[in-house]
Amino acid sequence: MPPATDSLSRINNARPAVIVAMSDSSAKTIHPVTDPVREALAISLRGCDELLPQSDWVAKLARSEATGVPLRIKLGLDPTAPDIHIGHTVVLNKMRQLQDIGHTVIFLIGDFTSMIGDPSGRNTTRPPLTREQIEANAQTYYRQASLVLDPAKTEIRYNSEWSDPLGARGMIQLASRYTVARMMERNDFAERFKAGTPISVHEFLYPLMQGYDSVALKSDLELGGTDQKFNLLVGRTLQAEYGQEPQCILTMPLLEGLDGVEKMSKSKGNYVGITDPANTMFAKLLSISDTLMWRYFTLLSFRSEAEIAALRAEVGAGRNPKEVKVLLAKEICTRFHSAAAADAAERDFELRARGGVPDQIDAVTLSGAPLAIGALLKNAGLAPSSSEALRLVDGGGVRIDGSVISDKALRLAAGCYVVQVGKRRFARVTITA
Repeated sequence: MPPATDSLSRINNARPAVIVAMSDSSAKTIHPVTDPVREALAISLRGCDELLPQSDWVAKLARSEATGVPLRIKLGLDPTAPDIHIGHTVVLNKMRQLQDIGHTVIFLIGDFTSMIGDPSGRNTTRPPLTREQIEANAQTYYRQASLVLDPAKTEIRYNSEWSDPLGARGMIQLASRYTVARMMERNDFAERFKAGTPISVHEFLYPLMQGYDSVALKSDLELGGTDQKFNLLVGRTLQAEYGQEPQCILTMPLLEGLDGVEKMSKSKGNYVGITDPANTMFAKLLSISDTLMWRYFTLLSFRSEAEIAALRAEVGAGRNPKEVKVLLAKEICTRFHSAAAADAAERDFELRARGGVPDQIDAVTLSGAPLAIGALLKNAGLAPSSSEALRLVDGGGVRIDGSVISDKALRLAAGCYVVQVGKRRFARVTITA
C-alpha cells in the first residue's frame, strides 16, 4: 500500500480533478474531488494496511460530500471472548475517525457467525460457540466498544436478524453464488487441504455469511484486520451478485503485543486489556520499546499525524523517549478510565520506580502463622505456585517491608507486612494464627 502522502499527491497534482461516482442507476454523476474529500482519504489511509479499491473509495467520498448522504461503514466482531484488548481497538479507532467526519458507523455483533466459527488464520477447525456463550460474551462487547465509538452516532446490529430467517432454502441459494474454486483461493483453506488437514463444510459458510452481512446492511466500506481480507472481498462479490454497488475494504494491521514480536493476545500474556485497572494499563504501556511506541501512536492515538511527527522529531533531537511514552500511556488511560485516573497512574508508576509503596494496594488476610514464604506469596496472589514463589525468592525479587528476602525457608509470624514481588506487585498481608 503506498503511503498516504503519495496517494494524496497524485490527486492533488491532478487538480481540478473530477471523478465518476459509481451508481446503481444507468446515469453517471460527476463529482469533484474537493479538499474535504482529500482530507477524508488521508484519514482513511492513516495506519491502514490496504484500502481496496482506493479509486472507488474516493468516488464514494466525493459522492457523499456532494449529496450530503453519509456512507455506511461496517465493522463486524464475533463475541468469542468476554473482553477485548487494545489490539481490537485498532479498527475501532479507524471507525471513530470516520464517524467523526460524518459517516454512519455500523457495529455488527456476529451472534450468528460466532456459532459457525471463523477459520481465518487457523490450521485446524475452530469449535463453534454455544448460544449461551455467545450471549454472555455479547453483553460486554458493545459496552467496551463504546469507550472508543460515539454511542449516539453508532448503529448496533446483530447478524442473526437476517441470517436466521434465511433458512435452508436461502442458505442453498446463497451458497450457489460462490464457487468452491474461489473459496480454495483462501490461503488457510489451501494450506490445510494440501496438508491433508480436515476442512469442515460449515467453515465455507463463514465467509459467505460475513459477505451476506454486507448485502443486508448495504455497506459502502467494511473494516477488518489483515487476516480478514478474504472475507471482506467475498462481501464485494456478493453485493455485486445481488445488484448492489460493491463495498470497498480497509484492512488494519494486527497490533504487536507488549513484547513487540507476537500479535497482541491474551493467551500470550502480551496484551493491555481495556478493562485493566488504570495503574496496570499505564505500567504495561510504559514497558513497550521506544521503537514500538511509534507504531502504538499511529494505530492507537487520536493525535494528528503532524503532532506525532513533531514528537518524533523532538525525540530525534534528544528528548527522553520515556516522556513521550508517558503522553501515550496517559491518553490511553484517559480514554478507558479518566484524566484523573491517568494522572494517579502516572504518580503510582513513579512512586514504584523509586522503590516506594503505592497508596492503594490489595489487602489480604491469611491464617496459619508462622506461615512459609512460599505459601504466603501463593495464597496472597503474588505468585502462581509455591515453587514459582521460591524461585522468585531465590532470584532476589521478593521484598517484605522494603527488605529483600533471600531465605526460602523463611516463616513469618503473626502480624501485618507489606509484600512486594518485582517492581509492580504489592500486597498488604495480615497473618493470623
